[in-house]
Amino acid sequence: MPVTKSAKKQLHITERRRLRNKSTRSLCKTNITKAERLILSGELEAAQKAVVAAISSLDRAAEKKIIHPNNAARRKSRLMQKLNKTQPLSSVEDPNPAN
Repeated sequence: MPVTKSAKKQLHITERRRLRNKSTRSLCKTNITKAERLILSGELEAAQKAVVAAISSLDRAAEKKIIHPNNAARRKSRLMQKLNKTQPLSSVEDPNPAN
């Protein structure tokens, strides 16, 4: 437990920040879970919208320093990989249409 007055104040500040950041972290996790569930169920239209929402919430959390930017980038990358695996190959454009 804190002994000095400044340590006690810092404890209160940390607790206040933790509670404020908790809702944003929870929202990120919820959005990611929804997107993954839609990807696995095969609902591609809804999954794409959910992935956009998840990426947006991750970017917001990283911008506010609630999660580390590399953490957000890693989660976005994994989510996009899952989405791209379910996409049909015909929707991917050929990089060299002349060949």
